[in-house]
Formats: sequence, C-alpha cells, structure tokens
Amino acid sequence: MLTRKQHELLSYIHDKLAETGVSPSFEEMKDALDLKSKSGVHRLISALEERGFLRRLPNRARALEVVRMPDVKVGTASPPKAPVSAPQPANDVIELPLHGRIAAGMPIEALEGQSTLPVPAALLGPGEHYALEVAGDSMVEEGILDGDYALVRKADSARDGEIVVALINEEEATLKTFRREGSMIRLDPANRNYDPQRYRPDQVRIQGKLAGLLRRY
Repeated sequence: MLTRKQHELLSYIHDKLAETGVSPSFEEMKDALDLKSKSGVHRLISALEERGFLRRLPNRARALEVVRMPDVKVGTASPPKAPVSAPQPANDVIELPLHGRIAAGMPIEALEGQSTLPVPAALLGPGEHYALEVAGDSMVEEGILDGDYALVRKADSARDGEIVVALINEEEATLKTFRREGSMIRLDPANRNYDPQRYRPDQVRIQGKLAGLLRRY
C-alpha cells in the first residue's frame, strides 16, 4: 500500500517517461508534488524503490525506471502517448550542510558552519544528511583520506563495526569505527600507526554514521 504522495510521485514519473522518455528532475518532482525541498522527493523515491515500484538505472545519475504501477504491471496499461526512449540522467544535486572539519586522527573541534556542499543525490540513501571535511590519516585503510568529504547520515546510535561521527565530551568530534568493549566504548582507527581510543559511554555521543565519501581532484 502506497501513501498518497508516493502514488502521486510514481504516477508523475510514469507519465513523464511516457511523454518524453526522460526522467523528471528533482526540481520538477518537488514542484509537481508541492514539496518544500528536494530531500522530500529523495525520501519518496527511496521508499518506492524499496517497495519495488521504481528502479534506479546503474551508472547513470538519477535515471529512473518505473518497474510497476500499483496493481498494474507496467506494459499492460494503456499505450504511452509518445515513443519511450531510454531515460536520461537529470543530474540532480542536493546541497548538504557542511559542518567544518572532522578528525580522522586525534579528535579535533567540530566546527559548525553555514556553508553547504553540493552532492549528487545518487550518493545518498534515505534519511537526513550532512557533510564534514576529513582531516588526518587515521582511516586510510578504509579508503578515507585527508581532504575527503564524509557524507554522514544523522543517527544517535550505532552497532559494532559501523563508522561513526562521535562527539567526545561534547567538545571534539572524530570519525572512527565504533565498538563496545565491556563497559567502555572503543573507537578504532584504520591505520596501524594509531591506537584505539577508549571512553566511558557518558563521554561519547553518536552524531551520525558514514554514508559515503566525496573526493575532489
């Protein structure tokens, strides 16, 4: 069962593909559904994808294919209004809040800023995200390098083995792999030259989980 907004978006994408053969852009979808932001469109698309109604075409930024309509298989409905060609990428981006630099070595102060970072929407999954610039080399064995931009999905808890943004003593933030070790929390680097950091649970507050990386050359 789809929500009203999910059904509206699926019908809009289906009609646009039938008319033009091109996936509508995030901006077009936002306006068509009278949503306040493109992040709302992203959440609806993710939900439709999870339910098997939409498919994102691989290696193409924001190209969408309607797999089926509610109670009707695509292809058994009325013929399209115009010949349908392969969907073209809409190249949508989302402006994520950029909150300064985060240590991938020893913890450093997490800077709160007003700047934003344009990120391809295809890199993000469901949820609310923000970006942090990586400083240091303690996560290089996970492929996280100094100067990369960590794309972080907001969360306040984590499971063992997840890479998290951890706020230490409400002052300093670090990017590490989260582990529980007895009554302590251990934050593991991914560089053999660094030692794990151990804290009491009351010293650590999870602020998000690593969802992706953006690297500029």
